Formats: sequence, structure tokens, C-alpha cells
Amino acid sequence: MKRAFGKRQMLLVHYTGKPLIDNYHVYQHLMDYWTETMQDDCYLIAADGWKAETARVLVKNSKGKEVDKGWACELVPKPLIVARYFARFQEAITGLEAELESLTARISELEEEQGGEEGAFTGLDKVNKANVAAPLKEIKGEKDAKEEADILRQWLKLSGEEADMKKMLKEAEANLDALAYAKYPKLSEEEVKTLVVDDKWLATIAAAIHGEMDRISQNLTRRVKELAERYETPLPEVNSKVAELEARVTAHLKRMGMEV
Repeated sequence: MKRAFGKRQMLLVHYTGKPLIDNYHVYQHLMDYWTETMQDDCYLIAADGWKAETARVLVKNSKGKEVDKGWACELVPKPLIVARYFARFQEAITGLEAELESLTARISELEEEQGGEEGAFTGLDKVNKANVAAPLKEIKGEKDAKEEADILRQWLKLSGEEADMKKMLKEAEANLDALAYAKYPKLSEEEVKTLVVDDKWLATIAAAIHGEMDRISQNLTRRVKELAERYETPLPEVNSKVAELEARVTAHLKRMGMEV
């Protein structure tokens, strides 16, 4: 813990005198994180040492029966284990998720295109495998219904690919979950310290500080744009416009019989 707490004063000193940023605003991010997370982590460490122990998540259902909803580790959450030891597995899952999202989007687009009047899905109560297969069977072999049949087959093909992709994704997620769960008992004390102090505490605080800098940058950008818009018109042009308007008002008053 000395690695983390020894940097509190350093944080204030490091950002003292820095232009545009208040060092105490930065320090407040640390204190907020201490209240939200670090304090509880330190209690766990003080009580049990640098141990990352998992626990089953049991939730009571509507009938009052406990249901196992998986597992969790408060001190070292699963994403930290995945990021450090199983990043390539997570990358593969992210790729599958992107492919699944693309497939789902293509299916939705096809349904939207063919859901209107005279579309291939017109008259279907719900677009699903059974409802799409039924009319395809009826029009099979009809030459004048070839276009409609092609669309129905296309939907069935995409739907099948989507189902396969969902299955692959579910299996990949279950495999990664099992790998992560099996890793916890093998962690050394030094590995737990690295995961908690570096990957959890310091990484979170660093992200908060970068967020503070981004906020300042966005405020400055907005202010500069406001000033640019305010002074977009040159002063001589403004004076000329004022003189023109003043002359028009004067002429208008004279027509009304008023002395100017």
C-alpha cells in the first residue's frame, strides 16, 4: 500500500504551479476514489492480507430460492485478471461481438426494407425462422416469385449465421470465465499487489486525472470558439454597419416629421 499512499503528497506537489489545472482538483479525484473503493480494499487487505479470493454470487429469485449468478472478487475484479493474463481471449470475443453486431444490423436492415407494402415480409405477424420458412415453402419453384424467395432465403441464411455466432460467443465467454476463475488460486502475493496497486488503484486515478485534463481542454476549446464567433466581424465593418443603420433611422424619423 505504500506504493499508493506515498504518492498522495507527490500528486499535490507534481501539479502545483501547473498552468490551467488546480492541483487540489486533481487531489480530490484521489480522495473520491479513496471513499468509493480504496478504503474498502484496504480494509480487506488489513484483515486478510494480499489475497484475491473469489466468492459465488447468490441471488434469491421470486420464490425465495437462492440462484447462483456466477462469481466475483471484490479486491481484484475479473476484468483486471482478463486484461493482464487473457487479453488475446478478450480480443477474440470483442471480434465476435463486432461480427454479431454487423450480422444483426444486416438482418434489421433487410427486415426494414422488406417490411413495407409489397415487401417479402408483408403479412407476417412476426419475422422469425418458422414464419419465413412457411411462405418460402409455398412459393418454391414459382418463377414469378424468385425474387421474393431469394430474399426469404437470404434472411434465413443471415439468421442461421447469427444463431451460430451467438453460440460461438457464448462458448468463448464461458471459456474465458473459466480461465479467469482458475487463475485466482494461482496468484502470488506480488501478483496481487501489482493487480491492485498498479492495474486497479493507480490506473483508475490516472484515468480520472486525464478526464480532468480533458474537461479543462474542452472548456478552453468552447471558450475560444465563443470568442472567435464574437469577434468574427472586424470592428471597422461593425462601425460601418452601425453608421448605415443610424442613417436609415435618421431618414425614417425625418419622413415622420421629426427633427433629428
